[in-house]
Amino acid sequence: MKAVIYARCSSSGAQESRQDTTRQVADLTRYCNGMNYKITKVYEEHLTARNGTNRPVLNECVEFCKSHGVDIIVASELSRINRGSVFDTMSFVKGLMDSNINLYTQKEQFTLLDADGKPSVFAPILLSCLSLANSLELESIKFRLNSGRELAKKRGVKMGRKPGSVMTMEQKQLKYAELIRALKRGLSVRVASKVCDVSISTVQRIKKEFNI
Repeated sequence: MKAVIYARCSSSGAQESRQDTTRQVADLTRYCNGMNYKITKVYEEHLTARNGTNRPVLNECVEFCKSHGVDIIVASELSRINRGSVFDTMSFVKGLMDSNINLYTQKEQFTLLDADGKPSVFAPILLSCLSLANSLELESIKFRLNSGRELAKKRGVKMGRKPGSVMTMEQKQLKYAELIRALKRGLSVRVASKVCDVSISTVQRIKKEFNI
């Protein structure tokens, strides 16, 4: 059985992101080896809170599975593939089922399709409950953050970046000189990210800002 590993984390630090996805990939690799799955490809996605629901690497992963006859996508937990709302997640999963692609999440021990390739009886119910729990947790986190910000403002704490903390284009050109050269050589976003040791979101931002 052919498998694809999908690992994701949300972080603003490239090094922190790399360490986190490395752990996920290692755990999922051990699982695949134990199940005698052939790992066809590994996808790693690093996102910030700003683009948490926009997951180009996940989309690329699914398209690869469709075109290469991959049987199953394995992820560390459902929140890694959760697309935001419960309805978005259900729609995403339905797309997998329509393409006969199974999904396994290690934390929840959730498997979308049974041994016959059909949705297990309790899969839709379990998936809905887990997706709802993840969505509620995200809303709770947002509420606490917003509440904390409002309280800080009332206490006179100034929010946002400190004056002078935003880099100019000249400063960015110096800081990301290696990355800019890599992009101008034609390296893809993912390759440039690994070669220059920066997050994918940073590569995409620099690529856009410098019109590369």
